[in-house]
Amino acid sequence: MSATAENHSGAGGDHSRLAHYPITFFATVMGMLGLTLALHAGEKAYGLTFHASHYVLLASAALLIAVSVGYGLKLLTHFKMAAWEWHHPVRLAFFPTISISLILMSIATLAEYPAIAGPLWIVGTALQGVLSLLVISDWIGHRDFKPGHINAAWFIPAVGNILVPIAGAPLGYPDISWLFFSGGLLFWVVLLTLVMNRLMFHDPLPARLQPTLVILIAPPAVGFISWMRLNGELDHFAMFMINAAYVFALIVATQLPKILRLPFALSFWALSFPLAALTIATFLYAGETGSAFHKALGGGLLGLLVLIIAVLLARTTVAIARHEICQPE
Repeated sequence: MSATAENHSGAGGDHSRLAHYPITFFATVMGMLGLTLALHAGEKAYGLTFHASHYVLLASAALLIAVSVGYGLKLLTHFKMAAWEWHHPVRLAFFPTISISLILMSIATLAEYPAIAGPLWIVGTALQGVLSLLVISDWIGHRDFKPGHINAAWFIPAVGNILVPIAGAPLGYPDISWLFFSGGLLFWVVLLTLVMNRLMFHDPLPARLQPTLVILIAPPAVGFISWMRLNGELDHFAMFMINAAYVFALIVATQLPKILRLPFALSFWALSFPLAALTIATFLYAGETGSAFHKALGGGLLGLLVLIIAVLLARTTVAIARHEICQPE
């Protein structure tokens, strides 16, 4: 059965909007927190005294609470629909966006609110470990996955694991950070092979999934930042990671004209966090090397990220007002 057919058979029995509240809403939280961290990196790089990142952090925290409450209500009142999402071959990979949001919040609050960063990191990391194991267990278990089900969103659990050291290392958890980083990097390599095989030798991605191609940028970009936190110096592996991120960014850029012509869906939020990670990695590299080019590139990427987030927020608001979201697929 195709993913589309499963959507109709699984989602058609309950027409309540809350029943169709999608797990993919947490991608909006990831995007906003990515913007928070990218703004902070830009403010630091350019020595700005006005900290827009502070206000975006507050907005991101409010969004995280709102989205969490919405999905929590779905779990309480429409558990079967949440279970349907868990058993969906595409949406399954989005469940770790919950734990990733908590980990990103811990990173974002580390400097300004260190008292809450630690607990957020502990809860987020523990949940990330559980969700990653459950998702991978489903992947290699008895589920009947087809090549057409594989897409770049399957990188999400790996990205969550690679994120852990960014706050974990400065909080004093090096062993746990290395464990998650190693697991995330390992599965990134495995999944990269599978995803590229699917993209090259099977049918094109459905329109709604094509924006997830941008997620190809996230693992090496996040990996570079985490490696710098763990290793503390710009070595050859760090150089490989950031340049791999640039390579994937160039590959994705060739597909953007086609992607941007597609009708809007929540999957377009996949454009936000990977670009934020690349922006932060670029500013970090500029700071380590003193490269004026990379500092300027980071500024350009940040401007593009702000524009994309603004458009995504506006388009999502319109889609909600028109009842285009939280509907049976």
